[in-house]
Amino acid sequence: MNAAISVVGIGADGWDGLPENSRRPLRAAEVLIGAPRQLDLLPAGECPGERIAWPSPLRPAVPGLLAAHAGRAVAVLASGDPSFYGIARTLAETVGAAALRVHPHPSSVSYACARLGWPLEDIETVSLVARPLAALSAALHPGRRLLVLGEGPDTPARVAALLRDSGWGGTRVRVLEQLGGPVERLLDSTAADWPYERTDALHVLALDCVRDPGTLRLGAAPGLPDEAYEHDGQLTKRYVRAATLAALAPAPGELLWDIGGGSGSIGIEWMRTHRSCRAIAVEKSPERAERITRNADTLGVPALRVVTGPAPAALTGLPAPDAVFIGGGLTVPGLLDACWDALPPGGRLVANTVTLESEALLADRYRRHGGELVRLAVAAAVPVGGFTGWRQAMPVTQWSVTKSGERA
Repeated sequence: MNAAISVVGIGADGWDGLPENSRRPLRAAEVLIGAPRQLDLLPAGECPGERIAWPSPLRPAVPGLLAAHAGRAVAVLASGDPSFYGIARTLAETVGAAALRVHPHPSSVSYACARLGWPLEDIETVSLVARPLAALSAALHPGRRLLVLGEGPDTPARVAALLRDSGWGGTRVRVLEQLGGPVERLLDSTAADWPYERTDALHVLALDCVRDPGTLRLGAAPGLPDEAYEHDGQLTKRYVRAATLAALAPAPGELLWDIGGGSGSIGIEWMRTHRSCRAIAVEKSPERAERITRNADTLGVPALRVVTGPAPAALTGLPAPDAVFIGGGLTVPGLLDACWDALPPGGRLVANTVTLESEALLADRYRRHGGELVRLAVAAAVPVGGFTGWRQAMPVTQWSVTKSGERA
């Protein structure tokens, strides 16, 4: 198969580490595109093509750069496996997968697992390349082994500081530099005692996660402790939150609208169910909107989008949701209709309320559209003098429904 663009993975061992089927397109290329470090690994005598370094920022430049060299034999260099957090994805989205011929090299993650004796299939990988550091937080669980792809020489120190500041200072941190090359090096310490301000830019971090005593335990299932959130009382409480997420039924890649975001707990826990889940929190209070952002960062989902403004006006122009949660503002004229109309067939809507006025609205929609109408009641044991009794929280009425194929 002759491809217009060859994508060749290369490691720290450079030209010597490439098999012949990877060398061949590099020799034949009229144009060689890559990072300066990668281009410097190619011998000029073997690879005479014109060399072009990626500009920064890279992604916006890709279409124009490829268009400028259309019709020429182009080879693009990538670190390790181009299809693993690499340039192959961007190229495929630009010119289509059929226009590429990818020549993978062992990834840095494969090398790291080989050096550490870790089973690759059991290891979670977190990329911090062009991603917020806070994205690491959602992957932290006691006893878990994580591999982290760093963005620069200061990434290990930044990761160690995040771990130390968030109650994971006992985590063992190892930095594996220049994997597969002649100058491999391993740095080993704990997050609490991490001594290195900078490391080699070409590295992978290996984390053995240890939660410090007294640090709040956060599980993987919805229903995080209320103490995990900064809030002003506008918080869907833990047990109702767990039931709400069960009704919303998040699936990988889906988008949630969290209307009346409050503290952001529903959108945050929706996104924590899978790394590809997305959420937009709509909150009219600027103060609460800022609080949602802080909670999202703390709980490891910094990609949560926050829209500040009143619904339904603030919903205009948002991408169509797979599910909608309404936690406040049910009596605002047009809100329920706007959310229902935005849902595609098969989309889910869940609405919670504690007021009789909103409950009447939900009962009416239940009669019109079906679904489930339930009342959630939670009581907690509290001291009563020298004894113990139950204190009842306000009951929550919840309507959940899946939109049918016919527009109502």
